[in-house]
Amino acid sequence: MGLLHSVAFQKKSLKEKSLKEEIKEMIIRELNLTDVLPQEMGDDDQLFGEKFGLDSIDAVELVFQIKNHFGVEIRNMKEGRPALQSVNTLAEFIEKRMAA
Repeated sequence: MGLLHSVAFQKKSLKEKSLKEEIKEMIIRELNLTDVLPQEMGDDDQLFGEKFGLDSIDAVELVFQIKNHFGVEIRNMKEGRPALQSVNTLAEFIEKRMAA
């Protein structure tokens, strides 16, 4: 049973990692962050502010691209503000919506 649990955990971890990598690549590509590599974007780094230079215009574009790439809609600021904090929060939001 322990090995089965371990395999299931590894599969989940790989799935989460690939979603996070996909999110990073989408953000970099769609928001034209030409000087940022996916491996330089930490899972808990704040997306908006000084580090990446993203602003409210980028937030609108990101909401649009999340719907296009993942089929997940961020309906309002109440949902968007916590979801768009970091790659981790965005991945959690997408996973919950896709599971619903």
